[in-house]
Amino acid sequence: MDINAKQNEIIEEFSIFDDWMDKYNYLIELSRELPPIDPKFKTNQYLIEGCQSKVWLNAEYENGIIKFSADSDAIITKGIIALLIRVLNNQKPEDVMNTNLFFIDKIGLQQNLSPTRSNGLLAMVKQMKLFAMAFHAKNK
Repeated sequence: MDINAKQNEIIEEFSIFDDWMDKYNYLIELSRELPPIDPKFKTNQYLIEGCQSKVWLNAEYENGIIKFSADSDAIITKGIIALLIRVLNNQKPEDVMNTNLFFIDKIGLQQNLSPTRSNGLLAMVKQMKLFAMAFHAKNK
């Protein structure tokens, strides 16, 4: 499934909920579904700068696609990174680099986060795109 199809799927899922408490509860559910990250990646080297919570992100490149794994010590933040991984995982570096993550605005995510969580969201997206840029440059 391509990135835009995944984003539209998320928009559809979030449209079921009328208020943000239900959406937060859904994010918590999503956090529980995030596959565990290998403990060797839960080090400072894999921490995302700019997040108030601790978020560890790893990316591996194989067969032309990026595979992301992540974890967080905060449940809402873990749900957010789970959404980003769902959209960007198993994609080509060029697609990750060039995608417009429109689902973030469409579901009202950024507007309903605290300023620190909103900054963390931007930091997560930035780090994922930086990984994609590095893989793209390395494999030209």
